[in-house]
Amino acid sequence: MSTRRIEVVGPGRLDADDRKIWREIRAASGAPANPFLDPAFTAAVGRLRPRAEVAVLREDGFPVGYFPYERGFAGQGRAVGLGVSDSQGAVLRAGVRLDARTLLRACALSSWEFDSLEAGQDVFLPHTTEALASPVVDLADGFEGYVRALGTRSPGFLKQTLAKERRLARQAGEVRFVYDETDPGALRTLMRWKSAQYRRTGRRDRFAQPWIARLVEGFARADGDPECRGVLSVLWAGGRPVAAHFGLRSPTVLSWWFPAYDRAYGRYSPGLLLLLRMLEAAAGDGIGLVDLGSGPARYKETFRTRDLRVYEGAVVRAGFGGAVHRLGREPVRAARRFVRERPGLARTGARALEELGRLRTR
Repeated sequence: MSTRRIEVVGPGRLDADDRKIWREIRAASGAPANPFLDPAFTAAVGRLRPRAEVAVLREDGFPVGYFPYERGFAGQGRAVGLGVSDSQGAVLRAGVRLDARTLLRACALSSWEFDSLEAGQDVFLPHTTEALASPVVDLADGFEGYVRALGTRSPGFLKQTLAKERRLARQAGEVRFVYDETDPGALRTLMRWKSAQYRRTGRRDRFAQPWIARLVEGFARADGDPECRGVLSVLWAGGRPVAAHFGLRSPTVLSWWFPAYDRAYGRYSPGLLLLLRMLEAAAGDGIGLVDLGSGPARYKETFRTRDLRVYEGAVVRAGFGGAVHRLGREPVRAARRFVRERPGLARTGARALEELGRLRTR
């Protein structure tokens, strides 16, 4: 009979063998190689968030699973990078059976909250409160095959988008696209655009949180881990950046993370042009799947080829910390579900947030 032990360590204490085993377990699972569930992402967050930890599950002394999380007040836990992580969960070898509350007890956690739990996380699925569609672009047949399918599904969209690119070139100057831009100035421009978008739409500015800005800047360095590194893509017109995106990639999956554009060029739909060119370059770079994330956006419905399923929810243990979690988070979560289930109310709320954002930026 095997002996199981759970050891809690800081992400910085995971050595090369741990990273190798973590990745082998992920590869054997058959799940998409999403960079947010790579050990390099947990390590990067751990360097900026000192309360990040990893539970290492061992059977007969050998690692069979890794569970990354962040610890908060009263033992409340959350997914690593919650709010900017698009894929969350535990990395477990096939056949490992585990009870979620037993795992939390071993980690001295009263709760664990997630908002993008990947499908197949059987340990946590009983504790989900909502299933969300996460649209993806499948590039397994290459970019040409994708464009043919897109042209069949939305012929008017593709023609109009390409016509806008030609018009942009005529009116603003030569259009060029850089898939993996290294200019730090372009990243700063993207972050400035994105911060303005957050404020304009009444949403919390993620880049106003120093750890998120530093996380992105760290992944933007050219010497990143090839299994999980940043990619800055920029669309230029007349020598000026007009749209940009910064995302994370593994060897086969690219996550659509922080897109933004210069509103002065909005009539040309530069964000759509950027995404189209990025898909072309990504397919040529070995990317088989682009994950657009679960947030609502009309353009995602146009570009998507299918949906993955992600989940939000929380595992909560009995006791003081669990009660604190329920009092603080459950009303907020219930309110979000109420709005999501009523599209008309959601649109009204979005318009109200945008108006509030405009008032704040005057």
